[in-house]
Amino acid sequence: MKHINIALFVTHEGCPNMCTFCNQRSISGSSKRVTPDDVREAADTALAGKKDVSGGEIAFFGGSFTMIEREYMLSLLDAAKQYIDRGLFAGIRVSTRPDGISDEICAILKEYGVTSVELGAQSMDDRVLQMNRRGHTAKDVENACALLKKYGFETGLQMMTGLYGSTDEDSVETAKKLIALNPATVRIYPTVVIEGTELCELMKSGKYTPQTVDEASELGSVLIPMFEDNGIKVIRFGLHSGGGVQGAFAGGAYHPALREMAESRIYLRKAIESAGGRQGRAVVYVNPACVSKMTGQKRENIEKLSALGIDCCVKGDASLGKYEIKFELT
Repeated sequence: MKHINIALFVTHEGCPNMCTFCNQRSISGSSKRVTPDDVREAADTALAGKKDVSGGEIAFFGGSFTMIEREYMLSLLDAAKQYIDRGLFAGIRVSTRPDGISDEICAILKEYGVTSVELGAQSMDDRVLQMNRRGHTAKDVENACALLKKYGFETGLQMMTGLYGSTDEDSVETAKKLIALNPATVRIYPTVVIEGTELCELMKSGKYTPQTVDEASELGSVLIPMFEDNGIKVIRFGLHSGGGVQGAFAGGAYHPALREMAESRIYLRKAIESAGGRQGRAVVYVNPACVSKMTGQKRENIEKLSALGIDCCVKGDASLGKYEIKFELT
């Protein structure tokens, strides 16, 4: 059963840096400071609904949670902990920077019922991190992961593609280094250029060319299997829709169906590999839930296979798992 997480955005609180790409108010769609009352209201609203929340987490996203003013952080944790202690939610999830993790912080998080910590690594290339004013190094990511595992937290990592100064090649290398840290989950965010950011100014001056939706989807089709083949769940690909992103969008890889577009390319690649140069009429079998991904948006994959001499239809086969296909010439 899929459990429901309660997400609260602690907008740009605690962050010591202003990264080139960052405008948290637009990304989260919020400029209001989250209060303990907001935590209680969100939790009570979820509990009053019809969906199961008992295995879910109360999650604090959007800022650098462990670097916010200490009394404020503890007030939010205390409000959430009341629901954990009563068994109404499974735990608390927080998002923070790699340089916001220490033994002291880990002990506090443990005391208040935090179960999962996500780190915004963004890149494991120190040159790219410096160009984007991240204020931490790849070594900070490694050290933070080691501490989180020492204290028994489920660890999630976040990476970005298409950053200023970044290439597909260094994104693949970042993925390899994150895989070596063996997180439980990963989020991949192709860069979105937001008005009011340094990155937007770099784009307007011609010093930065943002990644396109097509380029981000293609790279995503390489990165997603890298993680999932190593048992690391990719829990998001692409910035979430809604909030204030659309109104502040200036460029880059933003599309509400970005993950489906990337996964569609995974299926296309597998179909071409399975065909092995053979042509003719064929049936491509995939899990029933993945028929649309194999078909592609506006039947794009069917048309691309047709151009290779493969006249195919897509059918569901419940025995196949995610990203598995069966190719049969008829």
